[in-house]
Amino acid sequence: MRVATIASLGASVLLGVGALFVAKVWLPNAQAGPGKAAAQPSVAMSSIVAASAAVPYGTKLEAGNLTLIKVPAGSIPEGAFTSIDQVLGRDGGAPITLAALAPREALLPSKVSGPGLKPSVAALIDPGMRAYTIKVNDVAGGGGHVLPGDRVDVLLARALSDPGVEGAEGNRLIISSLVLQNVRVLGMDMIADPASVEKFAPSTATLEVSVEDAGKLAVAGQAGTLSLALRRSGATEIVEVRPITAREVTGLSGGFSPASDAPRKVARRPAPRPAAAPARGLTVTEGDRKTVVNVPTERPGS
Repeated sequence: MRVATIASLGASVLLGVGALFVAKVWLPNAQAGPGKAAAQPSVAMSSIVAASAAVPYGTKLEAGNLTLIKVPAGSIPEGAFTSIDQVLGRDGGAPITLAALAPREALLPSKVSGPGLKPSVAALIDPGMRAYTIKVNDVAGGGGHVLPGDRVDVLLARALSDPGVEGAEGNRLIISSLVLQNVRVLGMDMIADPASVEKFAPSTATLEVSVEDAGKLAVAGQAGTLSLALRRSGATEIVEVRPITAREVTGLSGGFSPASDAPRKVARRPAPRPAAAPARGLTVTEGDRKTVVNVPTERPGS
């Protein structure tokens, strides 16, 4: 029994020494080979200018507002500034933020004004576009829910006279039509900050439109009342919408032809009365004088 125990212990010692030898010789070589193959290739990094902390809208930038951050060279946003001096060292003075910046958010040209400029609506207009202001009220302006940066549709409501009815002075036909769709709001009254949460009843709305669309708004503003319909965030669809009349909304009788602004009624006139039959003449002789006396003719059936 003792011999068997000694033999078992000897075998265990030999196996342990073999395991240590394998671990010391083979495992380092295994780690060195695959480890080198799995090593990640180095990524080229570049510096861009970002906000060092949260920067509100309308802030005149200073060196303390900015910092440099490292990003992969292939992921640099288009137009990003690569040095703080590139932002602050231009002639005319430091720019103004046109949008609130989050900490470490990249500073882009679209988010700052030109050197020394005020945070005005003019700095927000995209190339080739114009800012056009229309009159609104608390209802037509979206009830205070339309804010700078939102997108809206512009509708026109106008009253037309109905010439098809005789003596219809004051008789009006109400019609609504869609003037523009998917228009960006630059400002409500004097507020142009997209981050503004101020609640108020607006009296004007400034919209970003093309030159042609500015002309449409100018004509529409004289023709009737303009109002705004707020779009869902990110919605860009353009739909075909025909004019709508009050008759369709209220369910009153009367047709509508999309080819014309208003249906015309044809007034029925009474049929002309038949002309009376000509009177017959009777000649009466008195001496040398002849007199013609008209004698009425009886109508048939009288």
